[in-house]
Amino acid sequence: MTGSVLLWLRQDLRLHDQPALIAAAHMGAVIPVYVLDDEAPGRWRMGGAQRWWLHHSLASLAAALEAKGSRLILKRGEVVAELEKLATETGASEIHAIRHYEPWWVKAEAALGDRLHLHDGNHLAPLRDITTGSGGQYKVYSAFWRALNERMPPPDDLPVPRNIPAPDTWPESEKLADWDLLPAKPDWAKSFAVDWAPGEADALRKADDFVDEVVDYEARRDFPNIEATSRLSPHLHFGEISPATVWHKLDRARNADKFRKEMAWRDFAASLTLAMPRYGYRNGRPAFDALAWRNSAHDLKAWQQGRTGYPIVDAGMRQLWATGWMHNRVRMIAASFLVKHLLIDWRAGERWFWDTLVDADYGNNSVNWQWVAGTGVDSNMWGRIMAPLVQSEKFDAGGYIREWVPELADVPDAAIHDPEAAGMRPQSYPAKIIGHREARERALAAGAAIR
Repeated sequence: MTGSVLLWLRQDLRLHDQPALIAAAHMGAVIPVYVLDDEAPGRWRMGGAQRWWLHHSLASLAAALEAKGSRLILKRGEVVAELEKLATETGASEIHAIRHYEPWWVKAEAALGDRLHLHDGNHLAPLRDITTGSGGQYKVYSAFWRALNERMPPPDDLPVPRNIPAPDTWPESEKLADWDLLPAKPDWAKSFAVDWAPGEADALRKADDFVDEVVDYEARRDFPNIEATSRLSPHLHFGEISPATVWHKLDRARNADKFRKEMAWRDFAASLTLAMPRYGYRNGRPAFDALAWRNSAHDLKAWQQGRTGYPIVDAGMRQLWATGWMHNRVRMIAASFLVKHLLIDWRAGERWFWDTLVDADYGNNSVNWQWVAGTGVDSNMWGRIMAPLVQSEKFDAGGYIREWVPELADVPDAAIHDPEAAGMRPQSYPAKIIGHREARERALAAGAAIR
């Protein structure tokens, strides 16, 4: 087999706006390959929810490639070794891939040396080019956004190739079913398919629906009762749609500026972890290394299971378990509750989200948790403690609570946000794990102790 080129796929599982595919197709016969490497990411090995998504996304991509006369080759093992072995077997002279910024992928890309040809395409702009006057990565979002926005719009997205040149013979591929990415019995992900259809086709459809239907995103996005968010986050994480494609679709939407800034936050998070690769487990502000976190397995479990006695928190945590996703405003409330009310290390929450979110992303997960916790370089102050009961009422979460906490279905509107205070807490629903005032005073004291 000669004249072949490997197309190394990771979190870029699409054919539309795929610059690495276009470049590979110009070089010769293309062999698309996905390598499942559970060792290189270390503690960021894909969690259970992500693995469910990956299974279905790979199946969707394989079908799309077959429709173009191509195939998806699956390999499992240490990614650099597997790619080098496949290149030797096929006689591939080059490997083409879209650049990634997670620390384990940066390391793998460097190890592949000159045979690897990298292309930008998973962010709005090449992140290594969005730098401060001294050449470093930005650590404050507002400054990053100004620098990024000067380079917008992104280049026009690339069309799907009419055909993908195939090799005379194909290398052997592992079978997707043998990877056991789907849950064993009992199937905790059985309801995921109600909310999600992984793959490029649904990503493009969902983007079109959002753009055509979005009305005042900025004002409505914080209300969990309203379907006003795009739900594109897992599709963007797995690269089933490119940020450039979404950006250009937004040209026909009204009031798109806020959503574009949210997309820029995704780029900022990746840029920040490029500058600080250990951000996923090290405080951005070293002073917080001395904070006296509580080690309470009981409280952590209550939070994970949605049994804290705070309806808005519990609704979010149960939505997360059932669907692999949680409304963004509720994510902030639930995260703040774990860190400030329960005084449990943000890294315990990051671990839970990593395993249960279909859109778990190293940059977003790390930066968002540290933003809420106040431990990050660009984050809320420690003393900013979200009041979940106030937030619930402010953002009209009654219907959302009833949907996800059925024990409270019959609680009247006036009491739904805090049934315990109203004397209407059903026996089947737990009492508050801690009072808001008590939790606030404890958190403030813990913060004061490290000043």
